[in-house]
Amino acid sequence: FYRLSAHLDGPTYAACAGHLQDLLCQECSPYAAHLYDAEDPSTPVRTIPGLCQDYCLQVWRKCRSIFRYLSADQELIALENNMAKFCHYLSLEDTDYCFPHLLENQHLNQNLGLVTADAEGCLQLCLVEVANGLRNPVAMVHANDGTHRFFIAEQVGLVWTYLPDRSRLEKPFLNISEAVLTSPWEGDERGFLGIVFHPKFKFNGKVYVYYSIEVHYEERIRISEFRISSADMNALDHGSERIILEIEEPASNHNGGELLFGDDGYLYIFTGDGGMAGDPFGTFGNAQNKSTLLGKVLRIDVNNNDRGPLYRIPPDNPFLNDPEARPEIYAYGVRNMWRCSFDRGEPQTKEGKGRLFCGDVGQNKYEEIDIVEKGKNYGWRAREGFSCYDKKLCANSSMDDVLPIYAYPHKMGKSVTGGYVYRGCESPNLNGLYIFGDFMSGRLMSLKEDHATGEWQYSEICMGTGQTCMFPGLINNYYQYIISFAEDEAGELYFMSTGIPSATAPHGVVYKVVDASRRAPPGKCRVEPLPVKVKSKLIQFVPKEKLIVKTPTPRPRLKATTEAPRGGRTDPESPHMPAVDWGGQAPPPTGNRSRTPTTPAPRGRAPKPRKEGERRRQRRKKKRPSTAPPLRNGAVRLMEQQGRGQSQGRVEVYIDGEWGTVCDDGWSSSAAAVVCRQLGFPFAVRASKKAEFGEGTSLRILLDDVQCVGQEKTLLECAHADIGTHNCSHEEDAGVVCSREEVAEW
Repeated sequence: FYRLSAHLDGPTYAACAGHLQDLLCQECSPYAAHLYDAEDPSTPVRTIPGLCQDYCLQVWRKCRSIFRYLSADQELIALENNMAKFCHYLSLEDTDYCFPHLLENQHLNQNLGLVTADAEGCLQLCLVEVANGLRNPVAMVHANDGTHRFFIAEQVGLVWTYLPDRSRLEKPFLNISEAVLTSPWEGDERGFLGIVFHPKFKFNGKVYVYYSIEVHYEERIRISEFRISSADMNALDHGSERIILEIEEPASNHNGGELLFGDDGYLYIFTGDGGMAGDPFGTFGNAQNKSTLLGKVLRIDVNNNDRGPLYRIPPDNPFLNDPEARPEIYAYGVRNMWRCSFDRGEPQTKEGKGRLFCGDVGQNKYEEIDIVEKGKNYGWRAREGFSCYDKKLCANSSMDDVLPIYAYPHKMGKSVTGGYVYRGCESPNLNGLYIFGDFMSGRLMSLKEDHATGEWQYSEICMGTGQTCMFPGLINNYYQYIISFAEDEAGELYFMSTGIPSATAPHGVVYKVVDASRRAPPGKCRVEPLPVKVKSKLIQFVPKEKLIVKTPTPRPRLKATTEAPRGGRTDPESPHMPAVDWGGQAPPPTGNRSRTPTTPAPRGRAPKPRKEGERRRQRRKKKRPSTAPPLRNGAVRLMEQQGRGQSQGRVEVYIDGEWGTVCDDGWSSSAAAVVCRQLGFPFAVRASKKAEFGEGTSLRILLDDVQCVGQEKTLLECAHADIGTHNCSHEEDAGVVCSREEVAEW
């Protein structure tokens, strides 16, 4: 700063020194990876952080000369005297993360939490407020000892005991806040992250915790064992801590944090990839490196560890005999799994019991849900969701990675929070639904397995409107930032969220999920908790949230997508989801907290206003109105050698006023599904290559390197090379074969 400010004269220094310092300091911002586009390996890292338009205009008018000292980018310097081009060059595509709005808004991305109710396919559920006033509640667990107590952990390092009547003990169950490493800034991923009771807690009194620490300026994650106090069944003995495992963290993000015990009695530990962006460690990243414990699912045996080693390696761990792998590893290739759960199984048949579901937070495009199995590779950093992230690594046939059961793009949410398969008693219609959410957008979502196909069907969850939740004790709104999900001892489902995602902000609330449309028969789900000896003062629960009753506003109906692409995933803009570009919305009025609204909003985008010339032309042609709608960017058609194709043909795409072809580099069944769905076909039989349906030599090649997930609305929403840029010929024109009925692939 001092070196650069020496170039400024007195008046310029007075006007611009603050801007100079602010811009320099963004390299140390916790959001630097976003501000400098450092997360996408296919784009160069910026020399100037991405600026919000209004701020850029302000700086340009008074201080544009400082940029020649900040950056050696000759293209930027050449634009110095053109305000519009200069600020366009410095703008950031993802406006959620432009400077300074990102740092000035204390409610980070508050505008992403506008989950709307939908009576047409969106599951309308209600909530019961269970606890409030919590500082980033990261976990809620039970002891499985018949008492039906639940224990809620705060990110700062305190764990509180709650009784079945929702009263809280004044004395914390655990307080290691002085040892836990975290901070007040919103989005800090460090802290107390996980807690689990030993399956035999009733007999051995053991509890395991996962938290961040700092040792001699080195950040680590620590997994420790505590024992219950001999004097108080509602408090751990703080002097009993035994450190089971410590792992060095090279960065402050991607710390993992889940601890679970499986039906096999072993402890499962879920670690992040070490942080930064793109897993840049080593040749292939930490997640693919089996000699490190980062980016993994670990499984260890902590049973009967009072003597001898603190943990042992289960004899069937998959890499036990691999000399180049850590024997603790159960699965690998994960980025930062945030919240995992074991399926309890269908209550009667126990079908599905033991499946391990995880939400793995994505990089800059997709979030995913995985079912974790022993010895499997979950693809990171080669793959993000169904899409290639590291193209070289993705092309390696030896990867043999497992694809997620579901992935969604960042216009639906930017940080998945894994949930549970509902197996409770009180809401029987929810049985078998995997319910999860997104921390950033505030969406609640669900997946249901189609047992005939093995695919997972998506449904969004909305808060009940009208009279749906007008029952005593029910509410229909929640705070945006969904931090975690939980089950109680009876298997009922809960989630935790907050209006201010800071470890020191006491705005966290715990909600119980209720399906008011069908409740279990009275008395069927009654539990009789074992008595609890309480030695601490009890703080009675006082609910604060209210039912919000609003009249739904009418909106146009949209045509439903008739068939989901691969994996049973529906188009993210089908009628049961808001067709809203979340990143492009204006934020709601600033308040101390944000809630998800319950009034449905109109869907879709308003038609673009016509230019004046177009209106004049329409008036002249009034006698012969055209019935064909105007073509939109991304429209597609199928062509064969003899002419227009019906259900099969060469894919031609309309972009910026011209038709063109698509190269088959990267062309896949997911891309074919996008095209077929655009044309009204529910099924894509196959993706065609090598100009099978003829060469479109009279047209330009407009798209190359197309990579789709299958959920996109048009090919333009898929990843692709720049329009008109390609390294192929018409001999590689891509095509599709579509069908209205499901048929075997050719």
